[in-house]
Amino acid sequence: MQCLSSFKRLGGGLALAIFVLFSSNGLAAPPKPAKEQAKVAPTSAGEAGRQYVGSQTCKACHEKIYDDFMASPHWLTTKETRMTHGAQGCESCHGPGSAHVAGGGDPSKIFRFTTARPDEISRRCLGCHQAGVEQRQFIRSTHNESGIACTSCHSIHGTHLEYLLRSKEPDLCFSCHAEQRADFQKPFRHRVLEGLVRCSDCHNEHGTRAERQVRSMPDASLVCLKCHSGKRGPFVFEHNAESTEGCMVCHSPHGSTNPRMLITARVNSLCLQCHAAPAGTHNQNSKSQDCTLCHSQIHGSNLSDLFFK
Repeated sequence: MQCLSSFKRLGGGLALAIFVLFSSNGLAAPPKPAKEQAKVAPTSAGEAGRQYVGSQTCKACHEKIYDDFMASPHWLTTKETRMTHGAQGCESCHGPGSAHVAGGGDPSKIFRFTTARPDEISRRCLGCHQAGVEQRQFIRSTHNESGIACTSCHSIHGTHLEYLLRSKEPDLCFSCHAEQRADFQKPFRHRVLEGLVRCSDCHNEHGTRAERQVRSMPDASLVCLKCHSGKRGPFVFEHNAESTEGCMVCHSPHGSTNPRMLITARVNSLCLQCHAAPAGTHNQNSKSQDCTLCHSQIHGSNLSDLFFK
């Protein structure tokens, strides 16, 4: 019994010595899982060494913004399962907040969208949204090249409007595109002001490979034919102007003072830009001034190469 008691004391002392030895070498606690280690990973090189403090800490000073954020689609980022780098909530976009908090709310210690460059803002947003079909072309878009950032049109913390827009279409678009606002007030126009058509129905504001960011390639005809399906074809006899140059060779898409949104007041003056009238056969001062009185199927025909019917 005495030997057994001595052995227990020896074993206890040995265990204590091993514990002290491991503690002195920093090995007392097992390493943190990779998931926990990710929570202190910086979201950019300038945020190295900073740690995440959680959205509840942000709420202490930014309660109104926090409440708006939690009512928006972005609140889903507070769920850890939606983030791979460990950041959650406010810090998903603004970066680790430990230095900001330690500095008593020093604004220079946190990423601020109100003072950042447009390209910095957009790249941070695209960290999550670059995989979207709508947004994947934004970096090469006209808007980005013109210094328009995501926050120029969207509110980060949320609004009651769809897609977190700062205001409704078309007013949001017209805040920059004043010329198009004037076009839509002309007598012959697409019904954008009435809400029947939206700018984004024809244009992808986040960018496309096509000119004017229209939702078709290589010309604008396909986007027009989504609604004007009767002009789609294919036809046995195609109108070359339409098939090669697109609808805008004859029509002004936003609005015009001319019927059918034509780019000229008279039909024959439009046709004669491409077609020289045969001498003696067409009197341009009589009924022939309206070419479509005879060539009624001007967009294409399956029966007549002169588009008579």
